[in-house]
Parts: sequence; C-alpha cells; structure tokens
Amino acid sequence: MPVTDEEASRGQTMISRLVVAEPELVERLSARLEVVEKRLFQCVNEAYDPFVAETVGHLIAAGGKRMRPLLALVAAEFGETPGRDGVEAAVVSELIHVASLYHDDVMDNAYVRHGVASANAKWDNTVAVRAGNWLLSRAARLVAALGADAVRLQAHASDRLVEGQMRELLGPGDDEDRLAHYFRVISDKSASLLSLALRIGAMDGGAAPETMETLAAYGEHLGVAFQISDDLLDISSSSERLGKEQGKDLAVGVASLPILLALADTRPQARELRALLSSGPLADAEDRRRALALLNASPAMAEARAMMDEHLARAASLVADLPDRPATKVLLAFCTFVASRTE
Repeated sequence: MPVTDEEASRGQTMISRLVVAEPELVERLSARLEVVEKRLFQCVNEAYDPFVAETVGHLIAAGGKRMRPLLALVAAEFGETPGRDGVEAAVVSELIHVASLYHDDVMDNAYVRHGVASANAKWDNTVAVRAGNWLLSRAARLVAALGADAVRLQAHASDRLVEGQMRELLGPGDDEDRLAHYFRVISDKSASLLSLALRIGAMDGGAAPETMETLAAYGEHLGVAFQISDDLLDISSSSERLGKEQGKDLAVGVASLPILLALADTRPQARELRALLSSGPLADAEDRRRALALLNASPAMAEARAMMDEHLARAASLVADLPDRPATKVLLAFCTFVASRTE
C-alpha cells in the first residue's frame, strides 16, 4: 500500500487547526508528522499478505486528525536528549488508537468511520477484530525499541483500554453511580491513549520524570474533555461533518454524557425525552430524530459543555507547571481546539 503525497500530509490538518505563533516549531512538527505518516504506511506494508495489508491499512488510509501522534511529538519537545524526536512514540500511539477504532466499530456495529465504510461493514467483524489485533501487535513490537519502561506504559494503557471497553459493554452495576461509571469508561477508553502518547513522547525525547508526569496528567484531562466533545458532536452535528452516523450513541444504546444528564432531568417538560432515552437503543430513525431534537433543546447539552470546560481548564492549568518551551503554546492551543469543536 504506497503512501501518496495527500496521505503523507494528513497530519498537517491538525496543525493548521492550532493557532500557534511559533513558525519554527510548526515547521519542525510538520516535517516530523510527514515522517510519522510514512512510517505508518511502512508498518502496514510489512504485512506478509496483501489482504492483511489492505485490512490493517484501511482506517489509516482513511485519515483522521492524527491528534495522538502530534501530542507525542509535542511532548518530545520537552526532552533533553539530542536527536530524539518522538517519531517512533508517535507511530506507536497512532497504531494503538486505530486498533481501538476497529474494535469500537465492531462493538457499536458502526458502518462508517472517517467518511468511509468501517472495516466490519466492508468485510466482517472477524476481519475487523483481527486487523485491530494486528495493529496492537505491531505497536508492541515498535515500543520495545523504546525500552522496558515504554513497554510497561504501553501494556498498562492497553489494559486500561480493554477494561474500559468491557466496562462499557457491561454497563454500571446496580449500586454504581452512572456518571461515575461513565467517567471511568472514558478515562480508560479515551484519555488513557492521549496520556500514553504524551508520556512516551516525553520519554522518547528524554524529558525529566516530573515533566512526564505533568504531561500525562494533562493528557488525562484533555482526553476526557475530547470524549465529551465527541458526545456533544454526536448529537449536534450532521453525519457529513462527523464522518460517521449522527446519533450513533442513541442507535446502539450508548449512554453518553448528555444522555445521562437528560435522564437525570426530572422536570415535567423533560418527560418525553426521558421516555425515549429509557426505552433502550433507538433503532427507529424517526425516534432518533425526535430524541436528537429534544436533546439539542435540553439543558443537558450545556451541562455537558460545562463539564468539558472544567477538564480543559484543569489541563490548561497543568501547562503552567511545565518548563517554559514554545511547545507549551501548542498544548494550550489543543485546549482551545477541543473547546471550539462544539461551538
């Protein structure tokens, strides 16, 4: 699967969304992202069979924001080891992320991802799961070159990812608070991967241990906020803008944050929405349209945004604890970017 010029520059889309008045840093990150993109396709092309290469490269070729690789490269900017640029850490973080998308699409029975047919829709669930497993295996091989500490971090993040997926499938226990369950799931499923990207990127660059810890904590809060923004977009944005089906959470019965907050709304005027949301997955398109309309008019959306903003504020506050580098401006720009997604 050869890499095209368009594919090699996909990560630049993410950089262009970040307002950072540091031209030399932007140029450096852009050049490294191109290397990351080429390395991703190199990994795919190392598959022993053309069909394997096609399936494992399907979502990589479809694109994406390349947010995690960029975070890994930014984290490497806080390092003290000359010549260590975070590229391999960036490749590892994206391989794990893309693998999780294959698995999520099977769990959600999704048909579209990044504007193309999901792997499970294009082939079947078995192919999609095995393609995700192949990407995780390849990430494990690459991370071994970064050292034993990086291997332990990657293994821990993978543990959290799988536990989060399982916890989401099982749902909250009878005595478990539903909001607490939600935040535990998204912390393990989403935030853990952003935190990993920053931590191993900083490690690859030779950053001090306290810097690595601060970057990892920043990634946890940014990841929670990013997932909440995804929850909001699933309700407020069109399928064309999302690159996947609008209202997918409603269709499969996923209790996203706005849905949980709407279910907790006991006002009489919220009765119709509560009834719709309490009925389980909304397979009927008309029911989904009605639920989406009611959700968009519900105070639950503003409540969810406030929770997102709180995590972004906590992420931004951690940036002040980092060494004074141009890269800190990129981390703050990420917070602004996440906040602006739902405006």
